[in-house]
Amino acid sequence: MMFVKIKHLLGLATLACHPSVLAATETTAPSTYAVPGAFPTSLYSSYYNNPTATTAQPQPVISDPVTHVIFPLSLTDPDNIPEYDSADPHPLPSPASSQKLLQQAVAQIKSITANPIFESSCAQCLASLEVAKFLALAAPEQGSNLAVTLCEYFNYSSSCEKSYGPLVMGPIITQVLSFADVGGYDGQSICSQFLGLCPAPATMPLNLTGWFAKPKPNPLPPPKQPSGQLLKVLHISDLHIDPRYANGAEANCTSGLCCRENAYNSLSPQTPLLPAPRYGSFLCDSPYSLITSVLEAIPPLTGTESTGFNFTIFTGDMLAHDPDNQQSRALNEYSEVVLYDLFKRMLGPGPTYATLGNHDTCLPNLAAPHSLGGALGQQFSWLYDHVTALWEQEGWLPEASVEISRAHYAAYMVKRVDGLRVISLDTNLWYRSNYFNYINSSEPDVSGMLRFLTNELQDAEDAGDRVWIIGHVVSGWDGSNPLPNPTNLFYQIVDRFSPHVIANIFWGHTHEDQLSIFYANNGTNMSAETAQMVSWIGPSVTPLTNLNSGFRVYEVDSATFEVIDAYTWKSSVNDYPALDSQTEFGPTFEFEYSTREAYGGNITWGATDPLNATWWHLVTEQMEMDPTLVQTFNIYQGKGSILTPPCTGECIPARICYIRSGSASIAKQNCVSGYGSVQ
Repeated sequence: MMFVKIKHLLGLATLACHPSVLAATETTAPSTYAVPGAFPTSLYSSYYNNPTATTAQPQPVISDPVTHVIFPLSLTDPDNIPEYDSADPHPLPSPASSQKLLQQAVAQIKSITANPIFESSCAQCLASLEVAKFLALAAPEQGSNLAVTLCEYFNYSSSCEKSYGPLVMGPIITQVLSFADVGGYDGQSICSQFLGLCPAPATMPLNLTGWFAKPKPNPLPPPKQPSGQLLKVLHISDLHIDPRYANGAEANCTSGLCCRENAYNSLSPQTPLLPAPRYGSFLCDSPYSLITSVLEAIPPLTGTESTGFNFTIFTGDMLAHDPDNQQSRALNEYSEVVLYDLFKRMLGPGPTYATLGNHDTCLPNLAAPHSLGGALGQQFSWLYDHVTALWEQEGWLPEASVEISRAHYAAYMVKRVDGLRVISLDTNLWYRSNYFNYINSSEPDVSGMLRFLTNELQDAEDAGDRVWIIGHVVSGWDGSNPLPNPTNLFYQIVDRFSPHVIANIFWGHTHEDQLSIFYANNGTNMSAETAQMVSWIGPSVTPLTNLNSGFRVYEVDSATFEVIDAYTWKSSVNDYPALDSQTEFGPTFEFEYSTREAYGGNITWGATDPLNATWWHLVTEQMEMDPTLVQTFNIYQGKGSILTPPCTGECIPARICYIRSGSASIAKQNCVSGYGSVQ
């Protein structure tokens, strides 16, 4: 412990050289904090096991305040992980009539004959989808059998039944095939994204006629004047709690999610080569002990022990990366109850504005558009109803936002008393891995999410209010995560309402510390003068994959709602194994960097001017002149992980290009691929 105390004093001395770091609390907030090693048993009134033991993760007894169901131990028992959730299977589409089959046959044949790339493997894929489509229409109960059979025949997976059977993705694929234009743009997108047999189709031209109720004001209204008073806002993302985490299991497994009882390394199937530490490891999601440690460390590190934050944004992903056949609605609801409750009790009284991640639905990645109609269009309503009820119960959503959330895929708008409007979006509706997004995929807003966003932004403009947009899946960066058509429309919406309405955008999902800049006129001229908006991508709590654990705090002007500085903390995951032999202290979380100080040294900028899109573009110009600044960015991107590879050569201009890409279309058009991640 003497070493920890010396390290603590050295951290304070370091902060003394950087007076801008959380200036309001620099005399009281330490630069490092070692969490007590014993699990805080007072968090819960009862447990299924002994929570003070170090041989296993705590298993608290959790009651759902919405459904009043007590989640059984069997849901999270790491020794007996349940498979195949039969309680809440996805519905199958109704069989089509003979007239419907005829109409679809004619339509799809026309679609095939109009496609210019039929003599290729792509053509084979499209034709195969045609056959599958008619089976899905005529005999939907056979859709899963077809998917499993083809998976086995083409050797797509070693676990076809677990992936495509009737209690996993089989019904989803059947639904998508029955609705998609598989001979046209939808089919080409499916064959490109999931099978790699077609080139990716081009981004469709946008027709914005009538999309905006009013033209962009010219001139823009005068900007709001800074108050000089700072709000303190926490950004936390991608917790991925794993209640099935097994201490001592293989943490360096050959495949799948490690730190599970069934995980093993092929070089030593019976004996773990790297026993899972109780606080987590690089190839594992977050055990209970890591989740409670980071939430315990945040208040003392940020000087919010007595005040809490003005508010918190949580940009999604609560659940672990379980295989599909181990997912269930109950596990979803369990994770939601646990994490929102811990936020409320451990972060202070300020509200948390949350958004759904791709791992916050069952099965993962999925969100069906309401336009499917009937039970198919409402098959995820249980999720939207449940999270909305929890947000309302915690006091985070006012009554006016509750019904909006339930009706809009858990997307909502909250108008705060200080004048800021927070708009949360369900970005699963533009995620590449959401099968439902391949129904009418040539259209940019099948779900209506972007119509909702545009209407809310227009209301904010009419009222003279400022807006923060939060979501999970990024709209741009290297373009590997979102679909081009919806993010192309999103870029035009941001252009229309920036910089006078939208103040900031926040994402999660990548687990890395990144950002993207939006420019006027679809980025045709990228300069400090045309830079309009920045989207901040928050670091993850989970170490998966090969990353340290981290979080960020923003200092925000209370009138303009611009970010004045951003501070990031991290915890070194490679130190966790050494903590297992004692209970005196847990993980150490330490201050990593101030954004303004890390990147702004050679930029002429006022001491209290915001870190807006113009500032960030100037940073990218400095990166072009001094590649070592890209190296700094690369280190912070992985939160200082010892496993972060260097960024050299072609990687350097690629990273600068990603920073300047706010949509998938711009990233794919301008940037070399392959350098987006440090994992």
